[in-house]
Amino acid sequence: MADQQPIIEINQVWKEYGSNIVLESLNLSVNQGDFISIVGASGCGKTTFLNMLLGTETPSRGEILLDGEPLSQEPGVERGIVFQKYSVFPHLTALDNVVLGLEVDTQGTSSRLLGRLFGQRKQDAIEQARKILDQVGLLSAQDKYPHELSGGMRQRLSIAQALIKKPRILLLDEPFGALDPGIRKDMHVLVKSLWKEQNLTVFMITHDLSEGFHLGSRLWVFDHARNDEQAPERFGAQVTFDIPTEQVEHSMPDLIQKKIA
Repeated sequence: MADQQPIIEINQVWKEYGSNIVLESLNLSVNQGDFISIVGASGCGKTTFLNMLLGTETPSRGEILLDGEPLSQEPGVERGIVFQKYSVFPHLTALDNVVLGLEVDTQGTSSRLLGRLFGQRKQDAIEQARKILDQVGLLSAQDKYPHELSGGMRQRLSIAQALIKKPRILLLDEPFGALDPGIRKDMHVLVKSLWKEQNLTVFMITHDLSEGFHLGSRLWVFDHARNDEQAPERFGAQVTFDIPTEQVEHSMPDLIQKKIA
């Protein structure tokens, strides 16, 4: 709807490290239920941007708003993240890994205890975890340890960890990069179904352009609109394309591929 309040607003955001400008002049808005695929050459600030959405990095200038209010400068339960490298605990079963998400905040750079669960609260958490494991196709593996799971199953477990807190925003940092092509297709089906069923707002970094077009409802291309070969740190990356994926012309993927190569 045209008058829909954006869930995320990015207003004149810059990210700088000393004299090195990583991102500059980002002005974007995202509605609830958008699936943003993010592509771009290595080193153009995609992960830095995702970390700002998570709350582990802060803008140097400008602001990011969530529901019209400044985004919390620390990870919050409304945001879940899945990394390319599995973030599961090897000494815990699949079920315990997911239950732990309700006891420990593992979304940032370090873990912090939210509160141990006992009695009925513990049983309720176990039931929630089983439902999530069922959603990602791991209920039959609930008692297995991560080393007993395949790569695709471990990534499903990471997604279950992220979903247990019922986030509104799911951040995916190259979540399928280490998976075989067949398993990636299965994961595509899973993520797309979870996105639609739960009306999630998703931001996904990928180096696979076809994956970005296939999964996302919008494709953002991070690139340097301005360059200085003598001082490449002078200018930061911007979102140079913001494309509704259903409107993509056949020639567009080739043009973008040249930009991110």
